[in-house]
Amino acid sequence: MKRFTNLLLPILAGLGFLIMSSLYVVDEREKALRLWFGEVTAVIVDPGLNFKVPFLHEIVKYEDRILPLDVQPDEFTPLDDRRLVVDGFALWRIQDPVQFRKAVGSGGQRSATQKLDGIMNDGMRSVLGRVTSNEILSTDRTALMAEIRDAVREQATVLGVEIVDVRIKRADLPEQNLEATFGRMRAEREREAADEIARGNEAAQRVRASADRTVVETTSVAQKEADIIRGQADGKRNAIFAEAFGRDPEFFAFYRSLTAYEKSLTSDNATMIISPNSEFFDYLNSDSLNE
Repeated sequence: MKRFTNLLLPILAGLGFLIMSSLYVVDEREKALRLWFGEVTAVIVDPGLNFKVPFLHEIVKYEDRILPLDVQPDEFTPLDDRRLVVDGFALWRIQDPVQFRKAVGSGGQRSATQKLDGIMNDGMRSVLGRVTSNEILSTDRTALMAEIRDAVREQATVLGVEIVDVRIKRADLPEQNLEATFGRMRAEREREAADEIARGNEAAQRVRASADRTVVETTSVAQKEADIIRGQADGKRNAIFAEAFGRDPEFFAFYRSLTAYEKSLTSDNATMIISPNSEFFDYLNSDSLNE
């Protein structure tokens, strides 16, 4: 009995191992292929427990979910020859696992992403080469991305893959062109600033000239009015003097002589050589003055 038990345990263990080796589970997020010496014999798309021939059947599982693909940034030349660095992004899924297996072999998803990267690059180059850089740099690129998606979708079917969506994440000028572009922008802004300064100086000159002209005109008008008033005042003064002196001519002669004495004798360092009998001293020598 003991010997029988000793023989039964290895047999049961072997049977258990064979049974476990013949079972496999397909997750609801996966698709699976059952291979017989490398040839596909079954496609399992329904989740659950499945059976295989141990050691003879190979089970290959693939993701059934939508997968991301980051396209390597590359330089593209649009229609206007303005080079741009474009960074793309795609969403894809395995649609036909049998075709996928034939296309990528045992490389699986890693090999597929490398091939898809090349397909995306070619598709983007083809589409972006037919549009201008302004369309690529525009914030509304929906139609452009849809065109790229349709272009790469047909090529991706060879891999048994469906391209779900394509997005342009970033589109910029190459690094070597950025400084030149910034330099042109700076020069343009400096030119605009210089133009504004020149226009401001011109306007200031016009205002200054207008103000100077106004000052001259105002001063001229004021001077003219002052001269008129001064002339009128002098005329009135002379009229008053004439009337006053006309009433007493002798007093007028006396007053005029005193004024002459005042102007001639009060000047500093004044030297006069005049005969004592000159008319200039008539009033100084008059009897009335001596009295």
